[in-house]
Amino acid sequence: MRRLPVVVSVLTLALGLAACGGDDDKGSGGTAAAPTNCTNKIVNANAKKVLVWAWYPNMAKVVDNFNNTHTDIQVCWTNAGQGQPQYAKFQTAISAKKGAPDVVMLETDQLVGFEIQDALVDLAPFGANDVKKNFAEGSWKDVTQGDAVYAIPIDGGPMAMIYRTDVFEKYGITTPPKTWAEYAEAAAKVKAAGGPVFGDFASNVPAVTTALMQQKGAQPFQYVLSDKQNITVKLDDQATKDVLNYWADLSKKGLVGKEDQFTTDYVSGMVGGKYATYISAAWAPGYLTGAGVGAGDSKGKFAVAPLPQWDVNNPVSVNWGGSTFAVTSQSADKAAAAKVAMELYADPASLEDGWKTQTIFPLNQGVLTSDEFLNAKVDFFSGQTANKDIYAPAAKAYKGAVYSPFTVYYYAQLQEQIVKLNAGETTGDQAATDLHNKIVEYAKTQGFTVK
Repeated sequence: MRRLPVVVSVLTLALGLAACGGDDDKGSGGTAAAPTNCTNKIVNANAKKVLVWAWYPNMAKVVDNFNNTHTDIQVCWTNAGQGQPQYAKFQTAISAKKGAPDVVMLETDQLVGFEIQDALVDLAPFGANDVKKNFAEGSWKDVTQGDAVYAIPIDGGPMAMIYRTDVFEKYGITTPPKTWAEYAEAAAKVKAAGGPVFGDFASNVPAVTTALMQQKGAQPFQYVLSDKQNITVKLDDQATKDVLNYWADLSKKGLVGKEDQFTTDYVSGMVGGKYATYISAAWAPGYLTGAGVGAGDSKGKFAVAPLPQWDVNNPVSVNWGGSTFAVTSQSADKAAAAKVAMELYADPASLEDGWKTQTIFPLNQGVLTSDEFLNAKVDFFSGQTANKDIYAPAAKAYKGAVYSPFTVYYYAQLQEQIVKLNAGETTGDQAATDLHNKIVEYAKTQGFTVK
């Protein structure tokens, strides 16, 4: 399906002192790739053409919806790769100062790394704030820097706990765990009775661990684009240590698995009941369905509950994933590109197709608050109204996050620490300290002043 784990080979970004102290007026400049060799039909040949890189499975339909309803602009769409492969191509174009598209799909945690290179355009002068009302506070925060708007949200990943109803019933888990303490207790109960592992502490999804750290109150980074040179790194705090210790303890006791997610073996485990829960995002049902989970013997055996909390009296909603449309500084017609970024995948037909096919979890409030969306009975969850009961409230409660300019490197280092935790080679406290020190050292080598 559409969502893959972060590939944590380090994508070399041209940060350093040059990027931190660059000429803001110039931006990355350059020349965008010509909108040719489109994979879609151009309906109005005389209209302006805007080249878009995007990877959603239903983009062909979304682009056709746009082109059929616009006479002034036409989208020329190509799939340049999903996630990291596309980012690598975009980075190459930035470095070469040529070859970027006009509009590029970027996940929210990748935006700052490209913003700092002046590779993205502030959309506020092109009317971006006119569509601000279409999005919740948290999703809008993820795409802004002060008054500047660097992308338009499309979908998000409010997190929840998917669980196997058959496993819960067999081992007497009558109520989904509401807290992480209850989660650990249920995991121990199932194991003691000879049941499967309760979840998974996978190293290849560091974004999940980061979100759970943030849920505990951690703020790994503080960074604003208006102060490019300075960054605050805080990864050796108690909240981070608590979360890493918690999952390392579950791993050590054999209460959760250590397998990489999104692999054939992992999917087979989901189908076969090897995992009692799956801590994931609102897009997960679509991915799981596409991977063959919820069919055959596993059909009708999944439900979803709110993400367990550290403090039920002070619940915190966190996010995994979510994509945006950004305009690149190489675009020759930034006004036309901005219109595409704001209106592509924003029309009712495209949004409806996106959520009904579970291609996206939309962030557009027109969908999130609609009766049809809220009352939809999700087949994967045996008719549960998951949007109304779980995901929409989580999306509304999400307050946004602060990402660093070097997300890929940070994820790589966090992955390394999770591998060590699963192997029993370190503790959560030591892992947090080592992670903090490595990120601070890296930030300094890139020309940042670390506070």
